[in-house]
Amino acid sequence: MQTQHNNQTALTVLIGGMLGMVVAMGIARFAYTPILPLMQRDLGISNSLAGGLAAINYAGYLVGAVLCMLAPKLLHNRVLTATALFISIATTLTMGLTTSEIAWSAMRFASGLTSAILFIVITAEVAETLIRCGHSQWLGALYSGIGAGIALSGLLVPWLDRINGWSGTWLGMGGLALGMALLGLAVGRRHIEVRPSTQPVAAPQKHKHSLWRLAVAYFLEGFGYIVTATFIVAIITDTPGLAGFAPYSWVAVGVAAIPSTLIWPLLARRIGYQKALLSAYALQAVGIVFSINATTIGEVLFAAVSFGATFLGIVALTLAEGNRRRPTDTRRAAAILTTAFSLGQMFGPAVAGVIADTHAGFFLPLGIAAGCIVCGGVIIIFDHFSPAPILN
Repeated sequence: MQTQHNNQTALTVLIGGMLGMVVAMGIARFAYTPILPLMQRDLGISNSLAGGLAAINYAGYLVGAVLCMLAPKLLHNRVLTATALFISIATTLTMGLTTSEIAWSAMRFASGLTSAILFIVITAEVAETLIRCGHSQWLGALYSGIGAGIALSGLLVPWLDRINGWSGTWLGMGGLALGMALLGLAVGRRHIEVRPSTQPVAAPQKHKHSLWRLAVAYFLEGFGYIVTATFIVAIITDTPGLAGFAPYSWVAVGVAAIPSTLIWPLLARRIGYQKALLSAYALQAVGIVFSINATTIGEVLFAAVSFGATFLGIVALTLAEGNRRRPTDTRRAAAILTTAFSLGQMFGPAVAGVIADTHAGFFLPLGIAAGCIVCGGVIIIFDHFSPAPILN
């Protein structure tokens, strides 16, 4: 009976957390990508401005992540969490109510900051519940909520665009975020007493391999992946004959991302984390190179799926490896890796946007992005990985 009780609690909290990820990451953070081409079409904003707004959002994310790491007690403050959720939804809604670049910048920064806070809080609370219920292996499913949010936004953006253009699309995304947040709170906020699982927990092995190579590779991944994450829909929109398919390419990204956080860790447990991570880097680099000259739906679909299937998987694999290297100091490991990744994704879109404007297209920015991913993979080759856990 107790096992069934724990299973039910773990499942409801996990579903609530996934809905939270839809709001904080899939919509508040990534809905900008399918809406960007509409803003460029209706308002004529440049690639430089588009990249700058993305960079500001990721700067906010970096600040939020560092704040949580420096003051972890904030993560237990319910008022802060509720405020972050409110701001996340409000800044999504209000993006469609102004054309002021200053206001947009402030809202994207606030959205990034609150996304980081919510991501860390949701992860911590869901992980704690799953561990106490004896279902820590379910944690990877939490991040599939990000992919679900991406897919939802890609499906709804064309419909919302037909109603009221770029402005109505932001308002619709804000309404969707509000609905998902209320549903997530209703499902996940069940304060049920959970007895610790009686399943034995393996003692963590100590691996003292350095984090610096892993962090540098993760920085390069952050710089490289974010160029595609920011501009892929805009690039496809400008491709002759593919404008109508562009928003649905973002759906393909989301659908491919949903299972990736489960598939890559499972593969890593079979072949080793280093080989799995190298495979993910390689597939992502090939997809980015392929996207440079993609002119058909099939080519674009491959680029979108290869990207969606790898970027969250790389996050999951890297953070898991960091935890194994610092089993008694996982917060510090996460702080180092998240900071490196955030720095990369903060600079990536700004640099890519400026280069796209000065070189009349994304051929060079995508080439640089792919080059960064390849360099990250080379660093991984020469890194020393912890032994993979045995798969029962």
